[in-house]
Amino acid sequence: MVHRQLRRAHRPALGAAALLIVALVLGAATASAANRRVGIGHYQWSLPQLHLDLGEHVTWYWVGPDTMHSVTGTSPNDAGLDSDPGSSTPRHDLGDTFQLTFNRPGTYTFQCKLHASVRGSVIVSDVPGDPNKEVDPVPKVNIDVKPPHLNDVKLDSRKFGRHGTTLRWGVNEKSKLDAEYYEIRHGHRGKFAGWNAWKGHVGFNDAKFGGKSKHFDARPGRYVAVIRATDKSHNTGKKRTRRFGIR
Repeated sequence: MVHRQLRRAHRPALGAAALLIVALVLGAATASAANRRVGIGHYQWSLPQLHLDLGEHVTWYWVGPDTMHSVTGTSPNDAGLDSDPGSSTPRHDLGDTFQLTFNRPGTYTFQCKLHASVRGSVIVSDVPGDPNKEVDPVPKVNIDVKPPHLNDVKLDSRKFGRHGTTLRWGVNEKSKLDAEYYEIRHGHRGKFAGWNAWKGHVGFNDAKFGGKSKHFDARPGRYVAVIRATDKSHNTGKKRTRRFGIR
């Protein structure tokens, strides 16, 4: 074992997870394994058993949504090998990587120091391999980082009484919609006046808007609503503003 490398991600890794082995049969002594990429997420390795040839490597990717996992050696062959040395509580960001190169034949076993089920093995042959050939794509990050998209945000009326009006909107994923109300003073947004929130489904929605409620007194005046959608992964979409008046 001559090489280990841990890289912290600057942004989530993108790609499509796949299980693909390329075997080149050019003679009795030709390598038949390959370098591998393994995703760590959903409390397991994406490939629990790997076959390599001498000089080849494995790269582990923390793809989440759970990331408090280590790659820690548990056999005599890999004693002391650890993605999180000196730490009893591994902490990683999405897209972090850890790479080991294997230069001795044998079976190597690894296990997360916090979660025994997050484990796997690497079986290395005595045949020289190709350290430069990658056959797996980068594993896909298992978390939603795309914000919801609001469209056709409309009020049935721009001026109404304390009973309110109807807000209509479209959204491309299940999201919570919230509106913060601000008074308009001298043509500009002024004092915070209250808020409302609603559950939304994919497609077109409607809800009672701007009426007197627990969180909005709906006094006569001019207001602006700042409206946004937030999905279950806490991604918030682009804000929309709508002006209205209460008689």
